[in-house]
Amino acid sequence: MLDYLLLEIRRTLRDAGFVIGGIAMPVMMYLLFTNIGENDGSWKTASMVGMAAYGAVGSALNTGGGVAEDRATGWLRQLRVTPMTPRQVVVGRALTGSVTVLPAIVAVLAAGALVNGVRLAAWQWAAIALLLWLGSLPFTLLGLGNGYRLTAQTTGVANMVCNLGLSVLGGLWFPIALFPGWLRSVSAYTPTHRFAQLGTSVADGHAPAPGAVLVLTAWLLAFGSYAVLSYRRTGRNV
Repeated sequence: MLDYLLLEIRRTLRDAGFVIGGIAMPVMMYLLFTNIGENDGSWKTASMVGMAAYGAVGSALNTGGGVAEDRATGWLRQLRVTPMTPRQVVVGRALTGSVTVLPAIVAVLAAGALVNGVRLAAWQWAAIALLLWLGSLPFTLLGLGNGYRLTAQTTGVANMVCNLGLSVLGGLWFPIALFPGWLRSVSAYTPTHRFAQLGTSVADGHAPAPGAVLVLTAWLLAFGSYAVLSYRRTGRNV
């Protein structure tokens, strides 16, 4: 199990597309959005959390792209004849996704501290990174569900649409205060908005709201069920 996990992590981190899209892009977007025009410290902090969340979501969904490629190359079929159980394979992939979101989170937080001069207490930096890391699990499961259900080409498109759509709708790029009233109501129930709230609450000096945890947990169960059903369907077709 450990060998499999390390193998998948190495495969992901060697992917140039992952490094550019999952790590470099959120950092560049964060620096762009916060250094055009007049921006106060509160926006630089809020945008830092939002872009760290955006990078984490993209990296988590990227796990599904690897699964789809494994199906196309026959690697998933080979795993089914190893002593590893299906549950171990899925858990290994989920853990891979959880590990590979860390570089994106750390890179954006570092840009906030070193370039934009964001100042937080040491416990706040640690808590934000930890909560965004743990909170990325629903998106890893969504990516896995897409990867097990769709083809490699379709998975890439689906993950891109999910990433961009959920990020914009959830207010990771722009404050939801700029949204129309009806769109703000919809945004409050998106997993990305509640995901970012885990970090912004800590940045403001208090614990995440119970409502944010509850909504994100509901999405975790929904995306987890989707991943399981997709994997079972793949098992019948492989």
